[in-house]
Amino acid sequence: MPNMSLKKNPMPSQAADVRNKNFDEVALGYTAETAIDEAKRCLHCKNKPCIGGCPVKIHIPDFIAKVAEGEFEEAYQIIQQTSSLPAVCGRVCPQETQCEQKCVRGIKGEPVAIGRLERFVADWHNAHNCDLPVKAEPNGHAVAIVGSGPAGLTCAGDLAKRGYDVTVFEALHLAGGVLVYGIPEFRLPKSIVQTEIDNLKKLGVKVETNMVIGRVLSIDELMNEYGFEAVFVGSGAGLPRFMNIPGENLKSVYSANEFLTRVNLMKAYRADSRTPVLHAKKVAVVGGGNVAMDAARCAKRLGAEDVYIVYRRGEQELPARAEEVEHAKEEGIVFKFLTNPTEILEGENGLVSGMRCVEMELGEPDASGRRRPVEKADSAFVLDCDCVIMAIGTSPNPLIKNTTAGLETQKWGGIITDENGLTSREGVYAGGDAVTGAATVILAMGAGKTAAESIDAYIRSKSC
Repeated sequence: MPNMSLKKNPMPSQAADVRNKNFDEVALGYTAETAIDEAKRCLHCKNKPCIGGCPVKIHIPDFIAKVAEGEFEEAYQIIQQTSSLPAVCGRVCPQETQCEQKCVRGIKGEPVAIGRLERFVADWHNAHNCDLPVKAEPNGHAVAIVGSGPAGLTCAGDLAKRGYDVTVFEALHLAGGVLVYGIPEFRLPKSIVQTEIDNLKKLGVKVETNMVIGRVLSIDELMNEYGFEAVFVGSGAGLPRFMNIPGENLKSVYSANEFLTRVNLMKAYRADSRTPVLHAKKVAVVGGGNVAMDAARCAKRLGAEDVYIVYRRGEQELPARAEEVEHAKEEGIVFKFLTNPTEILEGENGLVSGMRCVEMELGEPDASGRRRPVEKADSAFVLDCDCVIMAIGTSPNPLIKNTTAGLETQKWGGIITDENGLTSREGVYAGGDAVTGAATVILAMGAGKTAAESIDAYIRSKSC
């Protein structure tokens, strides 16, 4: 019987005053009964608008229909036809601006909880199904993937399913890219990422860590000496940006990239970790995106008494997911809207003693369509803090660009590709943050999927 409730089934989660002191996953997941009940809210529309909102084109009504019937493994098999990382996407994908935004149930109520159902199905599969996936028959062709983030892993998985000999080269000591160094444990447990990577390895994907392409090997060497017929560059955007204001070189100023890498990848929050991180008392995080929310929530869990999000626009302009903003507020993060830093002040021993800021107001729209922040006269004040974390964006690392002849890039560093992911170099494709700059996991996955299709067509055309 259909469930015509206007509300989604709520997601069980840890209490805010408990979770802000630990790194355990905040959202606890649906039970089987709740998942079935939520799945029955789907109307199974004839034109399936939700699929159009999904960058990897998951057959959403089909998998939800299987959930409603209690056929969870069948639901998983439908999802994995188009998505290599369902347990990841079910947790961090911004469904509210993609598939769920297109859901017809959202017209007169809340959309179907597509992301929560995807997470449930993937977790159920990983907990109950131990069968090895069937490897495709080898087709005799080899492809190299640079970077093991969501774009690289998706491209690798799609090519492996087509029979390609795929090797992923990862610069760090652990595969996963931004999924392991950028997203905190309480949002995306690293065991989930490892399970997804292990699933790809079962398909035949090989992963080589501590391989900095551009230093250990070049793309030219991969193609000319190691026999790879195509290369996909999914090296992400790991170069942090700063404001270039006085005081940014003080000891207790971090880029969000460094701070999150220390906490997430190097486990600095553990008592036995060998990686140092400052356990500050008053932390100011500059920025308003998901990375800023992650950094602020990590700082709170590390013991900070006061944590501020300092953002130069208003709350309506925040680029972070609404769910992440809500969770941050519940956990005690204080938002300083319409506030812009102008100087970081030096205290004892080269540490931060405060941050000078000015108040802002919104003026006319800028090139992005958002109203431009304008400084208020005589509004300067000092925000009391002993640590500042800059979370104002990242750019692609220039290493690939600087070591690959003929690879065209944007002025800001992004690799130039056509709509199929092809770069200016024959046989070299790219996608994800290395092309667009910092974006979402699911958009990177969509780029990896597009590139896999293009690489397959390219190699097939050469073989004819």
